[in-house]
Amino acid sequence: VQLQASGGGLVQAGGSLRLSCAASGRSFSSYAMGWFRQTPGKEREFVSAINWSGDSTYYADSVKGRFTISRHNANTVYLQMNVLKPEDTAVYYCAASLIGPYSTRDYYQPQYDYWGQGTLVTVSS
Repeated sequence: VQLQASGGGLVQAGGSLRLSCAASGRSFSSYAMGWFRQTPGKEREFVSAINWSGDSTYYADSVKGRFTISRHNANTVYLQMNVLKPEDTAVYYCAASLIGPYSTRDYYQPQYDYWGQGTLVTVSS
């Protein structure tokens, strides 16, 4: 099983990037998919998540209204990031996990079953 995150890069403040997460090795049709980010010396923090069917999405307050998560198919998830800020600079990780319908809190916790290798996003001021 492998999750491959891509799409990171260097962008000026106010710009946009789209991150992609491609999962392979099994079907993730029953899995929630999420994005977390981490900067040196800090804990991994939740950014956004989408449930298995794609009809429920979750966002950190810091990215609401600027980021949009979407699910292309069972194994591909995107994170559209607009109006980027320098504080969005981080390594972004995609993750997948089985999350029950009544376990909303689990979307926000960095305890997913599978993790990708991360892609670096750098936003210059």
